[in-house]
Amino acid sequence: MARRKSLASQLLQAYRDAQKAKAAAAKQAEAERLRQARAEEREAARQGREDARREREQAQAWVRAKKQNERARTEEARKADQIVRDLEKREAARTKAAEQKKKAAAREKAEADRRASQQLSEDLRREAAAKTTEVEEQVKRLNAVLTGRATGLHAHRLPVEEALVNGGPDTMTDRVESTLGKIIYPQGLRGLWRAAYAPESRELVLEVELPGQAVVPAVTQYRYKASTPPTVVPQQRKVADTKAMYRNLVARLALRAIDETLAVTPPALVDVVAFNGHVNTKDRATGRADRPCLISLRVRRETFEELILDEPELDPVQSLRYLNAIVSQHPYDLEPVRPVVTFDLARYKLAPERDVIAGLDSRPDLVALDPIEFEHLIRRLFEAIGLKSWVTQASRDDGIDAVALNEEPLIGGLCIIQAKRTKNAVPAEAVRALAGVMHDKAAAKGIVVTTAWFGKASHDFAYRTGRMELIDGRHLKALLLEHLGIDALIGLPKLPTGWEPRDLT
Repeated sequence: MARRKSLASQLLQAYRDAQKAKAAAAKQAEAERLRQARAEEREAARQGREDARREREQAQAWVRAKKQNERARTEEARKADQIVRDLEKREAARTKAAEQKKKAAAREKAEADRRASQQLSEDLRREAAAKTTEVEEQVKRLNAVLTGRATGLHAHRLPVEEALVNGGPDTMTDRVESTLGKIIYPQGLRGLWRAAYAPESRELVLEVELPGQAVVPAVTQYRYKASTPPTVVPQQRKVADTKAMYRNLVARLALRAIDETLAVTPPALVDVVAFNGHVNTKDRATGRADRPCLISLRVRRETFEELILDEPELDPVQSLRYLNAIVSQHPYDLEPVRPVVTFDLARYKLAPERDVIAGLDSRPDLVALDPIEFEHLIRRLFEAIGLKSWVTQASRDDGIDAVALNEEPLIGGLCIIQAKRTKNAVPAEAVRALAGVMHDKAAAKGIVVTTAWFGKASHDFAYRTGRMELIDGRHLKALLLEHLGIDALIGLPKLPTGWEPRDLT
């Protein structure tokens, strides 16, 4: 029994064992709790350390990131600065290149401008020299126009004479104009030439168109002026020198024209040349066309041949004075002179002269003469009075039977004559018609000569014009007796009012 324990002991022992176990378990649980706590503390410590580490790492990472960011920003800034510097360098290089290019272009342009300026200067110098040479050549041509006359013109005399024999005065003048028209003159110095021939006086009337003042160079030379810009400057000729050159030129042209005319015409046919030199211009006051006459003269062949035209010392102006030419005192200003022949014979169809007086009876009846005989008798009458006259052809004579020229310088001029061989009074319409012809021909005077008489209307009209003369039969009869010694009869069927019988017989 001793060995056996009691239940209580066993229960106590069990309780104790249970308590021990419970205490052990509690102790173990406490230990475990302590361990767990320590583990948790260690874990917390570790976690704290880990958190601290992470915080440190994060801080360090932030610092590193910050530093990296700063380095990155710095690098970016550096790169940006580098880019800026590179851009600035490139821009500077471009600017430098552009400047160099610009300077090179400027140098090239300056060189080109220099060459162009040099070329322009050379061109202007050549232009000035060329223009000066042209002026000098023109002056030489003007000065040599007389000595540069055509040669061999005498060979044309026979064809001119044959033209007169075969075709009459008109054919002859056509031949003369054609021959003279083929003579070469310097450019600008030759105008139109017209000629008319009066065989009864062996006179050839020559009308020449002279060049205008512009043919004389208004400058003496051209010079280069190195101004900005450079230019060619004309040196003006003195006005007095220009006028003197033009005066000498028209004198030379007049002498040359007369010399060549005499050269192509036979001396037996042409003994006198009447020359009129006109200039075609515009009247500055009216703007109308004008043809002032600058030189006019009538010269005989033997007088003109006294001149030595090739003599270098010959003064053409003095030569014209020697020939008693009428020369404008101011030809450059186109101051006109009165021509010695105030009309153009080419405007009239002139008929050959007839010596009608030789075939008349001792006491001819004027009414019984044929019209042509009567016209030629009137021409002879006016020549005896002192006028130079011609008879026109019977057809297309514009109502003109004869033309006469009064050569008196102040009161002279062209006279247009109508010869009316009739037995009845001359109608007033015929007198008025003559006034129109006078205006058309620019005549100074109109004369109607008749074997009959004029009415009051005709006398009144002639008086109003102041430039018409009416010569009736009895006045004509007295003039024929006074100037030609012809005691004519007038066979009118009735005695006009106011006449006496002796006026007819």
